[in-house]
Amino acid sequence: MDSVFGELTGVPFLKGHGTGNDFVVVVDPEGRLLLADDTVRLACDRHQGIGGDGFIRVIRSANLPEGQELLEHTPDAEWFMDYRNGDGSIAEMCGNGVRVFVHVLVGQGLVDLAHGETVRIGTRAGVKTVARTADGYAVDMGPWGFIDGDGARSRGSDAVVTAKGLRVPRPAVSITMGNPHTVVALAEGEKLDALQLHAAPQVRPTPPDGTNVEFVVPIDEEGQGSEEIGRIRMRVHERGVGETQSCGTGACAAAAATRFWAGESAPDEWVVEVPGGAVSATFVEGPHGAEHVVLAGPATVVASGTFG
Repeated sequence: MDSVFGELTGVPFLKGHGTGNDFVVVVDPEGRLLLADDTVRLACDRHQGIGGDGFIRVIRSANLPEGQELLEHTPDAEWFMDYRNGDGSIAEMCGNGVRVFVHVLVGQGLVDLAHGETVRIGTRAGVKTVARTADGYAVDMGPWGFIDGDGARSRGSDAVVTAKGLRVPRPAVSITMGNPHTVVALAEGEKLDALQLHAAPQVRPTPPDGTNVEFVVPIDEEGQGSEEIGRIRMRVHERGVGETQSCGTGACAAAAATRFWAGESAPDEWVVEVPGGAVSATFVEGPHGAEHVVLAGPATVVASGTFG
């Protein structure tokens, strides 16, 4: 009987996650797989496939056009994270995914990475530097910015979001982390819990390439420790996926938006609680004066197998 997985038949896979944001991972260093959208979609199907929010191919940068372009400027970026959303569409970047990607590289013996050491990884959002930490990995996600530029900065918002579970549309701000995000602030945890994110929120104006939508509420600081660390809760509807238990770039965007709204006294380090756990987002000065975000959190491989 022919396998429904087509070219993936007989190919080994790993299943991993970062704070509940889960991925099907295949190691294809030479880039032999074509990875049609339908094949990826079926592999990520939670009922008829392996199941995952996304699909990650581990490939050498030299064997992918996008990777070859990066190697011209960053020759040490040997490995490229070829990332697809669960619907098969190609995505620029995934912060939780890149931690899982490096964890797989280490576990498969493809890189040696002691605690405190770094590795450079190619992505469609540029080269990312990843450090191994005592409890996971920290990723320099690069600069963040307002998609609407100075207009969003001056107004505090540049979009309106309608979502099931909210009685009225809410203002939002559009943030880029190499991929697009629209962040909505809510005043109460009850409103966050009441959201029905099985349906995609509507964003106006409509982003031309879609967007990830994050909803955030502040966590009461009383009894939470240092005032130098901000804390928020977040839920997210990911473009091409649906609601996920976590989103790394989304956590960075949510922290950036909340920090902007909070004003100049806001801290540079944030803990972002998501349904699948917690990650940290820290704002640091990057090259050429641009402000970068460092995302830190765990990565876990939970299973391995072979496509039947």
